[in-house]
Amino acid sequence: MGFKMGIVGLPNVGKSTLFNALTRTAAAQAANFPFCTIEPNVGEVAVPDARLDKLAQIAGSKQVIPTRMTFVDIAGLVKGASKGEGLGNQFLANIRECDAVAHVLRCFEDGDVTHVENRVDPMADADTIETELMLADLDSVERRLAGLSRKVRGGDKEAVQQERLLKDALAVLEAGKPARTVEVAEDDQRAWRLLQLLTAKPILYVCNVSEDDAATGNALSDKVVERAAAEGAGTVVISARIEEEISQLDPEEAEMFLTELGLEQAGLDRLIQAGYELLGLQTYFTVGPKEARAWTIREGTLAPRAAGVIHGDFEKGFIRAETIAFDDFVTLGGETAAKDAGKMRVEGKGYTVKDGDVLHFLFNT
Repeated sequence: MGFKMGIVGLPNVGKSTLFNALTRTAAAQAANFPFCTIEPNVGEVAVPDARLDKLAQIAGSKQVIPTRMTFVDIAGLVKGASKGEGLGNQFLANIRECDAVAHVLRCFEDGDVTHVENRVDPMADADTIETELMLADLDSVERRLAGLSRKVRGGDKEAVQQERLLKDALAVLEAGKPARTVEVAEDDQRAWRLLQLLTAKPILYVCNVSEDDAATGNALSDKVVERAAAEGAGTVVISARIEEEISQLDPEEAEMFLTELGLEQAGLDRLIQAGYELLGLQTYFTVGPKEARAWTIREGTLAPRAAGVIHGDFEKGFIRAETIAFDDFVTLGGETAAKDAGKMRVEGKGYTVKDGDVLHFLFNT
C-alpha cells in the first residue's frame, strides 16, 4: 500500500506550485488568483529509497519498482467553506478520501502574490482551515446522531458503538478541539476510521518559505514548528519555488543545485519521510533477478498481512516468510551468501515485519 495525502490551504499559499513540483507535471494550474484549482488534481510519485536501488544492483534485477505515494491537490479553502462558501462542499468531500492532510501555510512575504485575507499570518491561516473542518465535522456528527436514534433503540450493536464514538467526537468538537484529540480504544479503531471525520486525520504542516529561507526556515515557520510540536503533528519547511525548479532538472543537476542552497534533500523526500512517520508506515522489499520492489505497510504489521499487500491469496494461504535484514543482504552480497551465513530466518504467522526486511513468502494456493 501507498498512502494518499491531501494538499490543502487557503488560496495562493503555493499548493498548486508544490503539487506541480511533486508530481513532475503541470496538471495543476499555478496561477495568482483564488480557485485556479477547480477539480482535485491527483498525482502519483515514486517514493525515493536508496536501499531499493542498492538491492537491485546486488541482485542484478532487471526492473526496479518503488512504492508510490498519491498527492491530491484540493481547491483552495476560504472562511465559510463548512457552509458551502467558495468551493467548500467539494473541498470537504475530497478531503475525506485522504489518509492524511498537508496544510500548506504561507511563510513568505511577496507583494506580487495576493493573499485572500490581505495578510501573511500562517498561524491564522491554520486556524481558519482547522475551524472550517471542525464546523463541518460538527454538522456531520449532529446529523449522524439524529439518524442513528431508531437503530440504537432497536439494540443494533454497531449503531450503539457508532453513537458512543460520535458523542465522544461531539464533546471535543463543542469544546473547540479537533476529533483527533479523542482517545480511541483499540477495539474501536476500525469503527472510528469509518466515521471519516475530517479533523480525525493526521496533520502535516508544510511551511512554504522563500528560496533564501529554504535551508533554515524563518520566524514565521518557527512558530508553525512550535505549534506542530505542541499538537503532535508533523511539519516540513519547504520552498515550493525551489521544488518547482528542481523538478525540471536531471538528478545530477538537482543534487548540485541542492548543495548550492545548503539543502541535503529535496523537499519531496522530506515530505514523504514526514508523511511516513506521521502515519506510522514502513517499507519491506522483494528482490530477485526479474525485479526489486518496495512495498509499504504500517508499523506492527504481521507477516501474513504484509504478504496480502502483494496479493490477497498470499495472506489467505500464508505458510511462512523467508526473511533477510537489509544490512545483512547488502553486507554479505545477496540472498545466497546471506543464507550460507545463516542470516536468512524462517518466520511464521506471528512475525512482525521490520522496516527494510527482504522477504520471500511461501503460501498455499
